[in-house]
Amino acid sequence: MNWLDKFPLPILIALAVWMAMAPISPEPHLIEKLRMLSQGTLVKPLDIFDLLLHSAPIVLLAVRLWRKFTGR
Repeated sequence: MNWLDKFPLPILIALAVWMAMAPISPEPHLIEKLRMLSQGTLVKPLDIFDLLLHSAPIVLLAVRLWRKFTGR
C-alpha cells in the first residue's frame, strides 16, 4: 500500500469528486447506480462495472485518509 501513501492527496480528491459527479447531466452515474442497487435493479454487467468504476476513487481516497490518520 506504499503506492497509495505516495499518491498526491489533492489529485486523489479531485479524481474522486470528478468520478462521483460524472456525467453532470442528466444524473451522475454513481447516484443512478446506487439508486439501482437499492431498488434491486442493478443486474447488468455493464451497470455493475460502472458502479465499480465510479466508486473506486472514493474507496481509494477513504483508504488513503484512513491510513494517514490512523498511522497505518
